[in-house]
Amino acid sequence: MLGERCRVSRQSRFREQATRLLRGPPVSRRALFPWLAVAFGAGAALYFALPVEPPRALVLTLGVSGLLAVGVAIAGPWTLRPAFWTCAALLLGLVLAALRTQAVAAPVLGWRAYGPVMGRIVEIDRSGSDAVRLTLDRVWMADIPPERTPARVRLSLHGPPPVFTPAPGQTVMATAHLSPPEGPVEPGGFDFRRLAWFEQLGAVGYTRTPLMLWRDAPPEGLALRLYAARRALSQGLQERIAAPMGGFAVAIVTGDRSGLDADRVEDLRRSNLAHLLAISGLHMGLLTGAVFFALRAALSLVPWLALRLDTRKPAAAGALLVGVLYLGLSGASVATERAFVMAAFMLGALLVDRRALSLRNVAYAALVVVVLRPEAVTQAGFQMSFAATIALVAAFAGLRDAGWHRLPRWSRGSAAVGVSSLVAGAATAPFAAAIFNIWAAYGFFANLAAVPVMGLVVMPGALVAAVLWPLGLEGAGLWAMEQGIAWILGVAHLVAAQPGAVRSVVSPGPWVLPLITAGGLMLTLGPWRALRVGAVLPLGLALGLWTGATRPEVLISPGGTLVGVASEAGRVLSKPRGDGFAAESWLQNDGDAVPQEVAAARPGVTQSRARSDLDVNGWRIVHVRGKAAAEVARGACMPGVVVVTPERLPRDLGPCTVLDGALFRRTGSVALSRDGDGLRMTAAEGARRPWTARQ
Repeated sequence: MLGERCRVSRQSRFREQATRLLRGPPVSRRALFPWLAVAFGAGAALYFALPVEPPRALVLTLGVSGLLAVGVAIAGPWTLRPAFWTCAALLLGLVLAALRTQAVAAPVLGWRAYGPVMGRIVEIDRSGSDAVRLTLDRVWMADIPPERTPARVRLSLHGPPPVFTPAPGQTVMATAHLSPPEGPVEPGGFDFRRLAWFEQLGAVGYTRTPLMLWRDAPPEGLALRLYAARRALSQGLQERIAAPMGGFAVAIVTGDRSGLDADRVEDLRRSNLAHLLAISGLHMGLLTGAVFFALRAALSLVPWLALRLDTRKPAAAGALLVGVLYLGLSGASVATERAFVMAAFMLGALLVDRRALSLRNVAYAALVVVVLRPEAVTQAGFQMSFAATIALVAAFAGLRDAGWHRLPRWSRGSAAVGVSSLVAGAATAPFAAAIFNIWAAYGFFANLAAVPVMGLVVMPGALVAAVLWPLGLEGAGLWAMEQGIAWILGVAHLVAAQPGAVRSVVSPGPWVLPLITAGGLMLTLGPWRALRVGAVLPLGLALGLWTGATRPEVLISPGGTLVGVASEAGRVLSKPRGDGFAAESWLQNDGDAVPQEVAAARPGVTQSRARSDLDVNGWRIVHVRGKAAAEVARGACMPGVVVVTPERLPRDLGPCTVLDGALFRRTGSVALSRDGDGLRMTAAEGARRPWTARQ
């Protein structure tokens, strides 16, 4: 009898524990909410990974299914709600990305064009070759009907300097070479066309003729007026702060990096301090945080207010207002918009008496950003920013539970800086290595030396200068900014000059970053210990795939203008100059960051004016160029030879394998590999999406 009672008691306890596990305690339910944002973003990412554009009927069906899933999740039993919420978020994220793609659709130039172009200046920056670059809207092009004219074009000025100073709002004219946005330089690589699609940039090019001013009009519209104000602020800062510190100051205040020289930017990258240039969560957090504490301290000095008012709330409202102004002045880019949304949720939580730093608020911010710009999920800034933020919030939550408050008050600040640098660096390092193919060995120490100066000197100096500028007393703030920036640039140069400061990393396969993301989310957002321990599986699999990553044997750039063959000494290039972006991208993805001239001088290539012969690891490739391409190719055409040329060749050339301009117009960049006795060709133009189409 007693044994029977014990057995029944054990069964009751088991049923109670199973029921509690299924329902989940209140903490677990709250912890599940961030996964809703993860599913929503995964739906948007799935849309961009599709090889073909889904039909409208399918998008409509998925949208209706997502709404039905929401209804079931609201009215259905609790045990089924997480599954239906996940399905709904996944489907609606995909549908929203498809709708956004159609909403921003604009004409894209379908061929190379040369002729007069006229448009209104909406943006001024500098190209990679340090030439002034203009983005124009209200575009007019000769012999192209309005319905096929790109909404925006981007022109680099390589000719004589204009006799006037380009300014936002001016309507200008030039005779320019224009072409569609370029596709990836290798299959599976970064596709600039997708970025251009969402910016409605339908053509890019250059002009060597003088730029002519057609009409000088003041900026129209709020966006253009804000941009004109940004330009004026940039010029004022560069006049008041000596170079190169002035260029850095302009970059962190207005987002304009044209004032920084290439050497300083390279030092910042090699020391892992380039994130200080991006107007992101760090800048927005430092600025709004400084305003918040300054306002709260000022209110606390008035006893009547301090005793009758919660000084946190007016301080949070003032900091939020400053964040809005900073968002407008900095250009409201995707990174700045993301940073503002996150800061707004943190400050808004204080206004409604909620915890400011929580994974739930980070999830809200991610949802807002993805709803506004679904394409952001494919960008490095989004991935690295949220990776760092989630890791920091999770880490400090764990430290708080572990008794962080027991540390002496004097040591908490320095410990927080060290923990922040270590955690944020560890969270973003895989993304930086995979996307930029570099690993900064001393980045942790550089951040320890530079980030506190950024927060304690540079950003407060900028705030003081902004407040006192109308009174003409901004000198003290600008001086503080200049000294702090000089320290940061000095740290960057010192760290970058150390032997072994940067190590090149081979580009991973397509599944590595998704697995790292999944493992990191399981580790930081997992509400149960088993899920957090299970993060070892995707992370370990990602590490294994990365260490075993292989690169294509032969790469051919879009148009067939450059060839690269992998060898034991590194990739051998067919020419030392020209197609510099493709050459740099290939070598970086190989984990072999050497100059193009070095790669073109490696053993296995013989170059002349009309051709380059590559005989590397059993490959015999003849890269032909110039007006006499057909004649040269006919003389080189033999069995076992691959002839590559950007020109169009006759079909009866000979017994060789011919890859000519007619083929590359259809395929874009190409990767070649051996397939038994034949060749296997992988083309970059496999996916058929709106941004890959040509008119």
